[in-house]
Amino acid sequence: MERIEEQFANLNIVKRSSGTTEPTYLLGIDASKTVQAEKESLIAVLCSNGSIRIYDKERLYILREFHGYPGLLNGVKFANSCDNIYSSCTDGTVKCWDARLASEKPVQLFKGYPSNIFISFDISCNDHVICAGTEKVDDDALLVFWDARINSQDLSTSKDPLGAYSETHSDDVTQVRFHPSNPNMVVSGSTDGLVNVFDISIDNEEDALVTTCNSVSSVSCIGWSGKDYKQIYCMTHDEGFCWWDLNHLDTDEPITRLNIQDVREVINVKGGILDYLVGGLYHEKMDKLFVVGGTNTGIIHLLSCTTAGLIHVTSLHGGHAATVRSFCWNMQDDSLLTGGEDAQLLLWKPGALDKTFTKKDSMKIASSVYQRVRVHSNDSYKKRKKQ
Repeated sequence: MERIEEQFANLNIVKRSSGTTEPTYLLGIDASKTVQAEKESLIAVLCSNGSIRIYDKERLYILREFHGYPGLLNGVKFANSCDNIYSSCTDGTVKCWDARLASEKPVQLFKGYPSNIFISFDISCNDHVICAGTEKVDDDALLVFWDARINSQDLSTSKDPLGAYSETHSDDVTQVRFHPSNPNMVVSGSTDGLVNVFDISIDNEEDALVTTCNSVSSVSCIGWSGKDYKQIYCMTHDEGFCWWDLNHLDTDEPITRLNIQDVREVINVKGGILDYLVGGLYHEKMDKLFVVGGTNTGIIHLLSCTTAGLIHVTSLHGGHAATVRSFCWNMQDDSLLTGGEDAQLLLWKPGALDKTFTKKDSMKIASSVYQRVRVHSNDSYKKRKKQ
């Protein structure tokens, strides 16, 4: 624990993103997984105006921008083997661009079924399959699948679905995450509170469902953790946290490692408070799961997950001036990218010096944007405080 505490406590801001004319929340971050000599490393950022910006990682310059017109984009993910960038769209498609090309036109378009509105997605670790989750429409909330492989002999840039799961969620599918090393395993989360694990190598939906876990609240974030990634975790829109161990599915041991209804009520943050959770971070080298949270004034908290509860490890100050909405941790060089409601993208590195000295003010954005960005609910928290 001391090592990760030292790593995080030693992080300093080395770069802030260049300013843009339009203030936007930075809702998601992913980094290119390819390493190419003499080529800049790329960062993709999902913005609250429904666009994706491509940055040069070291300078944080905006290189180009992609849009989902007429729809809004949800989620952002690089392919694992090339610099293609994916995002799901409310126009009923999943779009794929080549992040190194300036062309606005997607190189591949994955079309859904009529009336599909996609709000979540992921691509398998071998880049073979895409899965996207839909909003509930006419009592249907679907997981839709496509073959993501690009056939050089097929000149069409548009692809129809392989099929869909329709029986396992009863409300909006807010999260989809493939297993980091097994391309057949995928987990989904929904506002119905259910977190479902599937083995898509099995033909029908009922048999493919490995297990269902219940968070008892609307799911905002899910992920894989643990040795060989045999555990899953979940965060909820009212700041709950659940952690399950799939190793115990065929044993008498309970699969629940931790279940906290509202982390804000139980966490002890040294010299401060926790307003919200951002996401999870499984540190492979340490075999340790961490949760990233923060305050409305931009302080970032790192929490360690144990079966006894969440423990505050350390905090990062002086970066953001408003709620932090996204992060991306690089295991190779221990660098951290963070994005927030102050429209700032920050690059943190161990031992680095902040090359800019002013913290950017929080930006107020149009009310239409608030309708589609994540809202952290305080209602349940306030009710329990009054009791």
